[in-house]
Amino acid sequence: MESSKKRKVQKKLFSVIYGRTAVILLLILIQILVMVFGIYFLTDSWTYLYGVFSIIGTIAVIYIINSEDNPAFKLTWVLCIMAFSIFGTFFYIYVKSEIGTRYIGKRLETLRQETEEYMCQDMEIIDAMKESKLANKNLSFYLGKHMGFPTYGNTRLEYYPLGEDKFDALKRELRKAEHFIFMEYFIVEGGEMWDEVRHILEEKVAEGVEVRFMYDGMCSISKLPSDYPWYLRRRGIRCKVFNPINPIVSTIQNNRDHRKICVIDGKVGFTGGVNLADEYINRRERFGHWKDTAIMLEGDDVQSPKIMFLQRWNIDEKKSDVYEKYLYPSRKPFDPKDGYVLPYGDTPYDNETVGEEVYFHILNHAKEYVHIMTPYLILDNEMIKTLASVAKSGMEVIIIMPNIPDKPYAFAVAKTYYKELIEAGVRIYEYTPGFVHAKIFVSDDDTATVGTINLDYRSLYLHFEDGVFIYNNPVVADIERDFQETLKKCHFVTMKEVQERSVKEKIEGQVLRLFAPLM
Repeated sequence: MESSKKRKVQKKLFSVIYGRTAVILLLILIQILVMVFGIYFLTDSWTYLYGVFSIIGTIAVIYIINSEDNPAFKLTWVLCIMAFSIFGTFFYIYVKSEIGTRYIGKRLETLRQETEEYMCQDMEIIDAMKESKLANKNLSFYLGKHMGFPTYGNTRLEYYPLGEDKFDALKRELRKAEHFIFMEYFIVEGGEMWDEVRHILEEKVAEGVEVRFMYDGMCSISKLPSDYPWYLRRRGIRCKVFNPINPIVSTIQNNRDHRKICVIDGKVGFTGGVNLADEYINRRERFGHWKDTAIMLEGDDVQSPKIMFLQRWNIDEKKSDVYEKYLYPSRKPFDPKDGYVLPYGDTPYDNETVGEEVYFHILNHAKEYVHIMTPYLILDNEMIKTLASVAKSGMEVIIIMPNIPDKPYAFAVAKTYYKELIEAGVRIYEYTPGFVHAKIFVSDDDTATVGTINLDYRSLYLHFEDGVFIYNNPVVADIERDFQETLKKCHFVTMKEVQERSVKEKIEGQVLRLFAPLM
């Protein structure tokens, strides 16, 4: 018990010391010190100095207004600079300087070019999709031509409505591995789930299987020891930590690897919301019942998650992999009976919001309904307007949210959108048993996406993410069936409930909403 409390205290302390939070606090302190120093020691010239800072702030505001950033980001930055001219201006300069991020962006582009020959689009598939649904052909063209993610046929999919289901399938497939296992996860924590997976990986290493494992550096704060990669390497598992946490180094600290990818022998792949920790399989209760989803890919489309993993793995390598060992072109003729599958990824370094574009595509081309599960609802103006306009056009738009949130501040912001969305005709439900961590869109019984991408700024703009766009595959029916079963366990949020929220709750949400893009 004492140990658990200690870990919680450490986690809160580290969240302040490391990353952007530390920068914010430091710059606020600097502003206070500058003002105190100016008032007491530079009385005669302080007015002139503050005037200089105001001019710099004004120039920054003009630059922000004329930039191509998302309007929500612009508004937040302008408010920051207007409220704290010294702090806001220098914080903006710090963020936009992209210290440490430019190299990663250039390196990822180099790796994309290196693997381009293994991501060629079969035009027969595109032609067939065009005949079936022209709009999806256009999405495929965008993701294939500009982002390097082909559309595939010849794919069998399995959908898992709970983390426990994914866990059982993952263990089954890992035990079948003969050549290699690639795993990339956001959260890894000791417990029943990770211990079982780790034991299987160690067994596979002993059998001669190549195992590579990568996790996000945030785990080192409270979930894993800092020397854990060394621990795994001793057991034959090649391990890397993406973006280790370092105090106030660069804005790269804000870009986390939120993907959940597993690839086995190039034959089978997994993704979805499920991390490697016990709450995801309900072996440990944190926020009531944990509702999560995942999907397994088997077929030609596993090529894309292989590519995504190897690109991420090789960012800090001096010499790239011999890709031919793991990547190969499809050898099967296209068969349209299994529909179309398009695995995709998103990075914060290419000025493309791939995840949001997929969500917009589903919303804008639905004919009957769009059903959504998301743990967070922190929306930019474009997403608010799209959800509202689709609902106003007579489409059924339903969003399932948690009833027990994992982050109270994020839930407070989410509720500020309820009134506008409900007035437009969007129906919002909250999952009564606990917490929804699933990230799914499903529409019209023929289209869906499952992945890691939340409806918030962090997922849509700041993190490495991945997902799978699905059209005319039988698994879409499974996703919609799960949505309907989940809906039975949810509470319908009425306008009366929204209006009767306490004044404190309303004010808290509205204030936090102003700074949502910086959370």
